Amino acid sequence: MEVEQMSHPERVFDATKARIVRVLKKTKKLGEDDPQRVIHSLKVGLALTLVSLLYYIRPVYDGFGVSTMWAVLTVIVVMEYSVGATIGKGLNRAFATLLGGSLGLGTHQLAELLGEKGEPVFLGVSVFLLASGATFSRFFPRIKARYDYGVTIFILTFSLVSMSSYRIEDIVELGHQRLSTVAIGVAMCLFVSMFICPVWAGGELQELVALNIEKLAAFLEGLSTSYFTENDGGGDVSKEKILLFQGYKSVLNSKSTEDALANFARWEPGHGRFQFKHPWNQYLKIGTLTRQCACHIETLHSVLNSDNQAQLDIDDNTRLVLYNLSSESGKALSELASSIRSMTVPSTMTSFASDVLGFTVAPDNLKAATVASLLIEISACVERVAGSVEELAQKANFGTATAHGAMHGASVNPDPAETAEVVVVVQTVVD
Repeated sequence: MEVEQMSHPERVFDATKARIVRVLKKTKKLGEDDPQRVIHSLKVGLALTLVSLLYYIRPVYDGFGVSTMWAVLTVIVVMEYSVGATIGKGLNRAFATLLGGSLGLGTHQLAELLGEKGEPVFLGVSVFLLASGATFSRFFPRIKARYDYGVTIFILTFSLVSMSSYRIEDIVELGHQRLSTVAIGVAMCLFVSMFICPVWAGGELQELVALNIEKLAAFLEGLSTSYFTENDGGGDVSKEKILLFQGYKSVLNSKSTEDALANFARWEPGHGRFQFKHPWNQYLKIGTLTRQCACHIETLHSVLNSDNQAQLDIDDNTRLVLYNLSSESGKALSELASSIRSMTVPSTMTSFASDVLGFTVAPDNLKAATVASLLIEISACVERVAGSVEELAQKANFGTATAHGAMHGASVNPDPAETAEVVVVVQTVVD
């Protein structure tokens, strides 16, 4: 009886304890996966602590009054993970506050000329027109991407200043205090973000583009050994084995992240190897070509991993061609990713094939023809990625690899003595 009475509290205690343990484990894993997340959290706490001193130091508080709280609010909303995001948001907030406050004061001065009855009408019409126009401007793609937050703050500041001026006498002093505290908050965010363990959006973009290319390389290099070697039973590979090469799937959904990082990187000053006016758009072009290549890989993976168990009945010479196409494409992508990371000029890319080799695919084995066609298309995509990386190297003034660390050839050019271009011929039977 006593055991039954204690069982329910014990179950509640054990369940609560298990939940706490799970949360702690997830928190630990989250911090271990990216220590910069922990550092960013500490940076936000530090910035808030420093800016809160304005509230605690009596002479400073006497100068700004309750407007000191605007500095604290600014830190909370402006402080972002990367330097570029913080600079973009900070400058948007500072200039939008300045512009909105100035127009609000100007509107107040004009409204006073209209007398007691005309002033509220003029203020209301001004708020309506400017708020409507500013809101419509947010639909322009360029403004939406870079200045959306600033437009929002402009509407907020203009509306507050223009409407407050109708009831508050010393509106100029109040506007000066708020602008000053916002500037202090922005300056604190920029200082902490740029000089204490900075995270540069440009570096994050570079790493993401290189990592995506490496994921495609891992699939192609694994594909060559899994399907196109003599001991693979004609390409009959288990589904468990091909699941090891599915890292490319995340590449298909990377566009939004790349666009955001490129937008933040444009706000960042020159730093390290990234000089002023670095060609960030070229990284987006490489990312687009990489996703196109990933789409072809997705199709190839679907064909190879389909329920259709038809084997790749091809001769040894053709198997060697496909093996080299897949393997050399993967190696080339690996070298291109290394070139982007090290910011060195990639080796000159050459054609994938030189001679012509025809092989016949029976009507009941279109799987082999599909695989060959997709591999040829993937190799062409790799060449386009290589050309885009070379263009990036020219625009960004990449250095040349040293003799000790020279890349051992990003050339996707299998040995002409062993390989040849594949021409797929599908025969049909006419009854």
